[in-house]
Amino acid sequence: MAKLNTPYYLIDESKLLRNLEIIQQVREISGAKSVLALKCFSTWGVFDLMRQYLDGTTSSSLYEARLGYEEFGKEVHAYSVAFSEKEVKAVRKFANKVIFNSLSQLKLYYPLVSDMRLGLRINPGISYSHFDLADPARKCSRLGVIDKGEIMKLAPVLSGVMFHFNCENGNFKNIATAIDSIGESYGALLDKLDWVSFGGGIYFTKAGYPLDEFCKKLKEFSEKFGVQVYLEPGEATITQCAELVTTVLDVVHNEIDIAVVDASVEAHMLDHLIYRTNPRIASPEPGRYRVMVAGRTCLAGDVFGEYKLKTKLKVGGEVRIADAAGYTLVKKNWFNGLAMPAIAVRRLDGTVELLRKFRYKDFKRSLS
Repeated sequence: MAKLNTPYYLIDESKLLRNLEIIQQVREISGAKSVLALKCFSTWGVFDLMRQYLDGTTSSSLYEARLGYEEFGKEVHAYSVAFSEKEVKAVRKFANKVIFNSLSQLKLYYPLVSDMRLGLRINPGISYSHFDLADPARKCSRLGVIDKGEIMKLAPVLSGVMFHFNCENGNFKNIATAIDSIGESYGALLDKLDWVSFGGGIYFTKAGYPLDEFCKKLKEFSEKFGVQVYLEPGEATITQCAELVTTVLDVVHNEIDIAVVDASVEAHMLDHLIYRTNPRIASPEPGRYRVMVAGRTCLAGDVFGEYKLKTKLKVGGEVRIADAAGYTLVKKNWFNGLAMPAIAVRRLDGTVELLRKFRYKDFKRSLS
């Protein structure tokens, strides 16, 4: 196909396949099932590949549940921090499991879903996150139930529970300690259930992760309590599988060369702004040339970061921002009315397919 106009997100299926094969390995050895966390990645144009290696999807809203049902199939786990009555009635059509965030919502809507497999999110009081903003067990957290006594009272109506206590946690020892702690604290409850989810945020697809030990831990837990274990990989599924491809529009100098590209952190890689992190540059390669790469919104802090690159950036040059899939495409926005990056995929056979191109009418329709 003809060369794509920047900016665009480029998903590489061959890199995605590497992660999927690791997930498949964990599924086969441990017996744990994996459902894709749609809150992290929902680009359904690559679901045909992902469906072969995952057991379904897990959602955080009615629309995500519907997307999982319509485009992915298999199991659909429907969770929400807070459902409305209308959403509970609607989600019945799409979900295999409905997971409530609180005891009050479970009690309120139980008459509407009493014939379904129900779950409850539990806050175990432990978590592993580098950021307080993303810490599910932070002080005054609204995520999950703490009261064990009240949970036990409602155990007869539950088929399973979900513990989500990680965020980009690649430390197996932490994971193992937490799993053991959950078993010790909630063993009496788990003995009454059919399944348990350890949520997402477990970075088990990273290079060098002790997969054998991880699988052993999951299998032992499953066998000890007689439950089906679920994982909810989001970042672990899509990490290092996509780039945001941009073009340099201008180079200005203010103490340092500043290359302004035709994309934006604020609009197209928002999490880096929220968490004050800097993405890696995939191309050009690292080197000695010091430069700041910035977005083109009017926000003064719309900056990807300061880098040392092999080649000097010039107007018309290409800059590829690495790891642009997880919590990126699902958060893109129309701030400043900037052109939304197109979405493309490099298939396993090497061909590049344009999945979606956005136009002015999409911008206009999003506003009223």
